[in-house]
Amino acid sequence: MIAALVLGVGIGGFLDGIVAHQLLGWHHMLSGWYPREDMRLMMVGDGLFHLLCLVFVLVGVALLNRRAPLPDRVLLGGILAGWGVFNLVEGVVDHQILGIHHVRPGPDQLAYDLAFLASGAVLLVIGSLFARRARG
Repeated sequence: MIAALVLGVGIGGFLDGIVAHQLLGWHHMLSGWYPREDMRLMMVGDGLFHLLCLVFVLVGVALLNRRAPLPDRVLLGGILAGWGVFNLVEGVVDHQILGIHHVRPGPDQLAYDLAFLASGAVLLVIGSLFARRARG
């Protein structure tokens, strides 16, 4: 289950970076600390973030390869739970404590940040229930 969680953290980070950073352009990894006009710095920050996500995915895959295959529901549940862990940790540490960036800066910034945290809690609960039901 740890392998699936680690994999989920990496996948969740990739999805956040691809959707919020690149497709929607709501923020960049360092946009809360530095002016968004410095696109070189924004790109480097996003690139380092994606590199960290890749490390999590590779570690998760390596851990999966060191054990007997997980049942599909346990794997999927672990990935969803890991994605939820990513959202919760990133939402608390990066958005609230450090202020590195917010989900979508502006007048509704807190609502977007809280929705991101809520999505993390929902993913964690659903993933845990899914994996637990599969194991039980």
